[in-house]
Amino acid sequence: MKTRHQHPITYRTALLFGACLAVALLAGQARASGDESAPPKPNCPKGQVWDTKTGKCVLQTSKATSDADRTDYAYRLAKDGRYEEALALLDTLSNPNTGKALNYRGYATRKLGRTDEGIGYYLQSVALDPNYAQVREYLGEAYVIKGRVDLAQEQLLKIKALCGTTCEEYEDLAEAITAAPQV
Repeated sequence: MKTRHQHPITYRTALLFGACLAVALLAGQARASGDESAPPKPNCPKGQVWDTKTGKCVLQTSKATSDADRTDYAYRLAKDGRYEEALALLDTLSNPNTGKALNYRGYATRKLGRTDEGIGYYLQSVALDPNYAQVREYLGEAYVIKGRVDLAQEQLLKIKALCGTTCEEYEDLAEAITAAPQV
C-alpha cells in the first residue's frame, strides 16, 4: 500500500505542468489575437528612438537601429499621442511597406484627423497581410468615423473569423460600432 508521501513529486509535477499549460495557452491566445500593445519602453526625447540592441535611446537617424525597433517605437509614440513624431519616425524606415508600418502610419494619420488618408494606409496593410486582426480593427474604427458602419461590420466579421469574439480587436471594434450614432 502506497502512502501519500511516497509520490510528492508526481503531485507537484502535475501541478507545475498544469500551470505551464495554462500560461502557454494564454500566451498563444494573445499571439493569435494579434495583441500589439505599445512596447514597455521608456519615452525617448523627440528625435530619438529606443534601440533594443543597446538598451537605450539613440538618434532616430542612427543607421544601427532596426526597422522593427523603429516601427514598434513609432507605435509607442502614436499610442502616447505623439502622432507627428510617429510619422516622422516611420519616414526613416528602410522598408516602409510592411503590414505593421502601414497600419501604424494609418493609425497616426487617422488620429490626426486625416481619416481618409488613414484608410488608404490600412487598405495597403490589409493587402499585404489579410490575417492581421489589428489593422482590421483600426480600419473598422475609421469606417465608423466616416459613418460607414456597414463596412465596419464587415471588418468585425473578418476579425471574428481570425480570432473569435473574445480577442481585444473584436471587442474594441464591436464597442466602437455600438457607440456609433445610429442613422
